[in-house]
Amino acid sequence: MKYMKTQEALNRLTPEQWRVTQESATEHPFTGEYNDNDEAGIYVDVVSGEPLFGSSDKFDSGTGWPSFTKPIVAENVNELRDDAHGMVRTEVRSIHGDSHLGHVFPDGPSDEGGLRYCINSASLRFIPQDQMEAAGYGEYLDQIKEA
Repeated sequence: MKYMKTQEALNRLTPEQWRVTQESATEHPFTGEYNDNDEAGIYVDVVSGEPLFGSSDKFDSGTGWPSFTKPIVAENVNELRDDAHGMVRTEVRSIHGDSHLGHVFPDGPSDEGGLRYCINSASLRFIPQDQMEAAGYGEYLDQIKEA
């Protein structure tokens, strides 16, 4: 599957998705559609469709945003220095869609590598496990545990 940022995909974004992915905004905590999602499946870039995170690596960080211990495909995630707002953080962007996803912090579960990818729901589209094959993500089924 080829993943890319297209005008058609950008035209389908809601105002909140546009604000987050294209203007590097952050959704308000505890308001995102996937914060409490505990279904088995894969999270992909809402713009390009590239696979980003698996439900098996999602955990409740209590921060109000979906949190993951690692990307499902590390090559699809770019980490950049972000010194906006008087802080030094590491921004997370998708490679093919160049979508702002969120930030990564070193306060995740230590037994899982210690990272917390804090991701905006507005930058994601969720593909349930039982739809992954039909949607073209079957190669990642072995990385998803049953809910």
